[in-house]
Amino acid sequence: MSNSTHAAVSRPEQRVVMDDVPWSVYLGLVEASDGRHTRIAYDQGVMEIMSPSRVHETEGNLIGRMVETFTEEAGLPLDVVASTTFKRDDLERGFEADESYYIANCAAVSGLEEIDLSIHPPPDLVIEVDISRSSMKKFGIFSSLGIPEVWRYDRDQVHVFVLNSEGEYDSAEESVVLPGFPVKDVPRWVEKWRTINQTELIRAFRREVQAQLADPSDD
Repeated sequence: MSNSTHAAVSRPEQRVVMDDVPWSVYLGLVEASDGRHTRIAYDQGVMEIMSPSRVHETEGNLIGRMVETFTEEAGLPLDVVASTTFKRDDLERGFEADESYYIANCAAVSGLEEIDLSIHPPPDLVIEVDISRSSMKKFGIFSSLGIPEVWRYDRDQVHVFVLNSEGEYDSAEESVVLPGFPVKDVPRWVEKWRTINQTELIRAFRREVQAQLADPSDD
């Protein structure tokens, strides 16, 4: 195999992007990977392998726990698929998110051990933590696989992107798949893990969500 690396290591995550990688090689790497120590994305020959740092994993996990807490309090269905590999052989595209969820389409995949995007719907929400800017543009992957909503967290804010009818992403102020979720407050909550333990953090977030849901006018 002849391929070229056009991006080296960045901080705090390690990211390597390679060109001209056969689909079969990507599939082999995905099969050998457990998804916990790397995230692999593939877009028609271009492949990125990312090794997340402790901070990356912690902050992504906290945002995920906030989503889970919110859906529990709001009584919304949820199926957590985390860093599951989602791919389409016919498109030669695939990715592993930091966090991903079925919400509106929860019933369609409930109980399934394997999800095949050629017959099953994609996750409703994908969360990407970009502490260091990714060398690979993944929105082409997300749109081609039909991901309705993507959140990109860069520590300053959560950027919400919603798939439109033309197959492109529009920036949005609020979540469509999780209406009422306090996306603007996410950085404030995530930053708290440096000063309080995570159980205390999520309990405090839960209390705020309960107050919000009890009196939506306070949003």
